Amino acid sequence: MKFSDYVAEFVRKQGIRHAFAITGGASLHLIDSISRTDGIDYVCPQHEQAGAMAADAYARATGGLGCAIATSGPGATNLITGVICSWFDSVPVLYLTGQVTTFRLKGDSGVRQIGFQETEIVEICRPITKYAVLVNDWRRIRYELEKAVYIARSGRPGPVLVDIPDDFQRMDIDVSQLEAFVPDPINEPKPSSQDIDRVAALLKAAQRPVLILGWGIRLGGAESEIIRLVETLDIPILLTWPVLDLLPGDHPLLVGAFGTHGTRFSNYTLQNSDLLLVIGARLDTREAGSPYKDFARGAKKIVVDIDLSELRKLPKFGMKVDILINADARVFSSELVNRIGNLKRPDIRSWKTQISKWKLKYPICMPEYREEELVNPYVFVETLSAVMKPGDILTLDTGCALAWTCQAFQFKKGQRLFHCFNTTAMGYGLPAAIGISFALDNVPITCITGDGSLQMNLQELATVVRHQLPIRILLINNHGYSMVQQTQDQWLSSRYAGSTIDGGLAFPDFVKVAEAYGIPTVTITKNSEIDMCLREVYAVEGPVFVNVEISADHRVIPQVRFNRPIEDGEPLLPRSEFLENMIVLPTEASLKEASNDEFSAMGESAKALLRAKNIRERKA
Repeated sequence: MKFSDYVAEFVRKQGIRHAFAITGGASLHLIDSISRTDGIDYVCPQHEQAGAMAADAYARATGGLGCAIATSGPGATNLITGVICSWFDSVPVLYLTGQVTTFRLKGDSGVRQIGFQETEIVEICRPITKYAVLVNDWRRIRYELEKAVYIARSGRPGPVLVDIPDDFQRMDIDVSQLEAFVPDPINEPKPSSQDIDRVAALLKAAQRPVLILGWGIRLGGAESEIIRLVETLDIPILLTWPVLDLLPGDHPLLVGAFGTHGTRFSNYTLQNSDLLLVIGARLDTREAGSPYKDFARGAKKIVVDIDLSELRKLPKFGMKVDILINADARVFSSELVNRIGNLKRPDIRSWKTQISKWKLKYPICMPEYREEELVNPYVFVETLSAVMKPGDILTLDTGCALAWTCQAFQFKKGQRLFHCFNTTAMGYGLPAAIGISFALDNVPITCITGDGSLQMNLQELATVVRHQLPIRILLINNHGYSMVQQTQDQWLSSRYAGSTIDGGLAFPDFVKVAEAYGIPTVTITKNSEIDMCLREVYAVEGPVFVNVEISADHRVIPQVRFNRPIEDGEPLLPRSEFLENMIVLPTEASLKEASNDEFSAMGESAKALLRAKNIRERKA
């Protein structure tokens, strides 16, 4: 049997029906073998980065394994941005790279390169994969493939890379001589009965509880168990960005997304809670803000995660956590439901009422946004969420387009959301849509991207057209890097070096580019056009490109500045108003901007907070 045929058959047996591959001298045997193997096919992206991102999204959509193939040297290194998307988001992807022939490997010679395009991709990728290996003996191919796939899927999932020399790929081999991999038994971490009892006791005592759900729910296949837990607990819910599709937007317990780009009402809910139960969320600085000590500082905190290192980092970096539980989300949720089924808990109707008041007071899409003549991004996202149907699929790029969507989109039952949330790599959205389209048999997909992000993988429009993929590409076009501009507003007095056209950027006429690829186009410039145009777009079959022109002045609101608590986002509210919303004591950082007049105008509840904090009231 030919060596490369063996590899192709192995990939097929993993349930992979599409491998994303760009051919080259060191990978052509692998791709040729896949082309001749029934049940699996290859897809040719225009760039290896896009291929890696497509394989990543393919794995997310199927819940299985993704696969991308590249040749040696620049082909392999071009995968890296996609690899880190898989690494940080815990996505199991098998990356296969071709390598120069074994007799051209430099080994320990001390030189930089012997074989043409020889590159030590294994060493480069070792810190960003769960396992990376160069096959140095053809008899080890079965062992290394089986080991890599096992590691990719076990525990906290992640990417793996197998680097295969060209001379091995061409060999005829005796399969009976291949060494098998036998994994050591793994004891999956489980919560103790004592931990479950402690959690139940805290839930019984809480007056202002909140449940936070994160990506670990999806990774652990815990969706059904979580729904049971949600129904049993009956407490307000906050979601991290990767699982905003976990519950429909009109769910009575759902508050929304939180963090440095979260909504005001979500962050007020979080920061005023007295108990926080966190399942499968890393609580990185984008979610928790900085410093860590200010996160939910008035709450008892329970954090559940399958990765012990993620738990240990929290106290290490200053967050006080009362119970750390190293466990799979599915197992923990199931055991907690069984424990608290008949638990008598406090009446928290007043807490739910307060949250409802915050949601009414601080809507995501403000009424004045709808009065604007030109397209307002919040109005656009709100209208889009009304037009899209249950079960529709949405991929996102990064920057303001990501933040506006995560803040304002109201998910319907069965809709799915895909984005690389820990890396937020520019250019992810379109390749992800391509990967998911193949994964789910050409279902229609909506891709929201920005002008800067689209430029990173613009060439993949060719892939969309080549396969006539039913992808609706919605370009939020503000002719610059608006998220970067917002940071420059905060720290650099609005000096926009490298983030605007005047600051050095260049953009094509995207409509003409799309038309050159043969994709129908629509342009939206006014709020009044959004609903009608989107309904026409969603009546079209096949690919379509929508250019949504918005002002460069639009910003993400609110946004939390570094070193401020997440309840205090910019633009800052008047201190009197801010303090009226606080049940938990404010931080010193939130008080230093208050004027004497603001202190004089504060209501009694705000003044009581200040007295409790032993802060001397100032008079005008």
